[in-house]
Amino acid sequence: MYDFPPPTTLAAPLFVLSVIWEWWAVRTGRAKGRYETKDAITSMAMGLGNVVVNTATGFAALWMMMLFWPYRLLEIPVTWWSFLIVFVLYDFTYYWKHRFAHRVRWFWAEHVTHHSSRHYNLTTALRQPWVGPFTGLILVGAPMVILGFHPAFIFFAGGLNLLYQFWIHTEAIDRMPRWFEAVFNTPSHHRVHHAINPRYLDSNYAGVFITWDKMFGSFVPEREDDPCDYGIVKPLESYNPIAVAYHEFAAILRDCASDGLRPDRWIGRLVNAPGWSPDGVHNRSAELKQAFVDEHPDQAGQAGLPRQANDAI
Repeated sequence: MYDFPPPTTLAAPLFVLSVIWEWWAVRTGRAKGRYETKDAITSMAMGLGNVVVNTATGFAALWMMMLFWPYRLLEIPVTWWSFLIVFVLYDFTYYWKHRFAHRVRWFWAEHVTHHSSRHYNLTTALRQPWVGPFTGLILVGAPMVILGFHPAFIFFAGGLNLLYQFWIHTEAIDRMPRWFEAVFNTPSHHRVHHAINPRYLDSNYAGVFITWDKMFGSFVPEREDDPCDYGIVKPLESYNPIAVAYHEFAAILRDCASDGLRPDRWIGRLVNAPGWSPDGVHNRSAELKQAFVDEHPDQAGQAGLPRQANDAI
């Protein structure tokens, strides 16, 4: 069994020091951003809880991925060149995993935790779910195991990927150099991802390389004339970590209960995008974008928006 160091655990002191520095810089007017004490404390509590949950369920995550190990096509060694490959492949996998997390409500019920803050600062990066591997989204990485990368190697690459994403959760950095913005995920790109402005919904899913979004049509640039408004479409009016962690799962249960004994509707609610309704009156990102263009036809066709009013995207 391979034994890799846990990147995010080792980086914990850096996380804390970075949060302290950003908080001080924002409070003293030296950096752009917003901090709300209750919100920041909740985010840090979510991060601590995530470490506890992932530590307790790590064996389950490894077991789930090891199920595919006997069916590997190759057995790729752990070397510098294989690390470069697994790092890029993991980021590609992460892009699709992240996209599914926004487009399938069952997966969104886990991921919504990370988007629930109305602020965007380094503590937002720590606002992580308390579900572990049990939504099944982890299995998106199974093809990498079948290809021949050991699950422990994949998890190590995933930890470094998550470590990279910490610094992009900030308003203190405006833009990176143009060449960097063209290739890598940056604070500007990721601010768009966390925004609920209609044009920004469901975009910029990248972990490290923004090139995936450009390849697969989900890239939307940040605009100075449309400042990012953060959070979720239906704001969570709570700072209780339990509510933050599980409120969408509770909402799914309430919605299914309102359907009565209709398993077909239950499945529909689970596999369709957030905002889908069995009565056909949807409130998905597609409808929100279309409603915006209907009200602002001059904006039609811009990145992230439908091409014309009353034209479904």
